[in-house]
Amino acid sequence: MVALSSRIMTKKGCRRIVRAAFEYAQRHGRRSVTVVEKPNVLRETGGLMLSVAREVAREFPDIPLKEVNVDTMCMWLIKNPNDYDVLVAENLFGDIISDLGAQLVGGLGFASAGNIGTNYAVFEPIHGSAPKYTGMYKVNPTAMLLASKLMLEWLGEVEKASRLETSIAAIIKEGKVRTYDMGGTSSSLDMA
Repeated sequence: MVALSSRIMTKKGCRRIVRAAFEYAQRHGRRSVTVVEKPNVLRETGGLMLSVAREVAREFPDIPLKEVNVDTMCMWLIKNPNDYDVLVAENLFGDIISDLGAQLVGGLGFASAGNIGTNYAVFEPIHGSAPKYTGMYKVNPTAMLLASKLMLEWLGEVEKASRLETSIAAIIKEGKVRTYDMGGTSSSLDMA
């Protein structure tokens, strides 16, 4: 038996995602953009992503471009997470890195994502839905709320996004409401 998968990447698609990463870094005063790839194995597609990233980086001379293999990135994010700022990757590698990054900030219940296109966007907790917890009322809503914050930013509602993020941080800091993944027993039934 033989199985074959294709990894299709276009120059246009690579340019769009890398440019979006640099524009985000510029807009938010971030220190660097790191392209996460595996060009030593995926020579054509990984090589395309890197060459496009280098081209786009020249348009943003004040923001350094870093290049890291996906497997090495997993190690460096655990060892020295503060060395990195904006990470850009294609879907598979981005999915891997986002789950690892989520654990660095407390787990999947704290991490949100945006799938942003030219005209439309979808925002979600990186873990998606949690059907195994249906009816248990114990899932941490923080990732969903932070996804809402990302959506508000994308819609241009920056002040509302900031207020939401500040409120979330204040509730977490207060520590009165803690779901199971935060070492507590709070549920949505307690908050009703």
